[in-house]
Amino acid sequence: MLDFRLDRGSGVATYLQLVHQVKHALRLGVLRPGDRLPTAKEVVDKLAINPNTVLKAYRELEREGLVAGKPGLGTFVQRSLAGASVTEHARLRDSLSGWVADARSAGLDPEDIEALFASVVLDSFRVGEDTA
Repeated sequence: MLDFRLDRGSGVATYLQLVHQVKHALRLGVLRPGDRLPTAKEVVDKLAINPNTVLKAYRELEREGLVAGKPGLGTFVQRSLAGASVTEHARLRDSLSGWVADARSAGLDPEDIEALFASVVLDSFRVGEDTA
């Protein structure tokens, strides 16, 4: 089951953090069609947030067609966002873990690593646009 976490200092609205975490889990294959999301009560109890915040996040995911609520049963995943196989994700994750270890050895902190990674990702898609 998905284990939500909050970064209260991120500046990102709480409901959006929940939405993003569900989407990441869908992309990584952690959540699959048919899986049940934690109930609003479970999320509220764990994170000490307003139940309406959880419901707002789940409504947004429903609006996007990613989940559907079943009265009395819970909220269930309807479709995946995974673009590659679980095996391919594992291979890429291992490769990225090595890269992150190298970056840490070079003295980069988490913010430096995120900035460098984001820059490379954006550049790689710009290059793709130039050749398209």
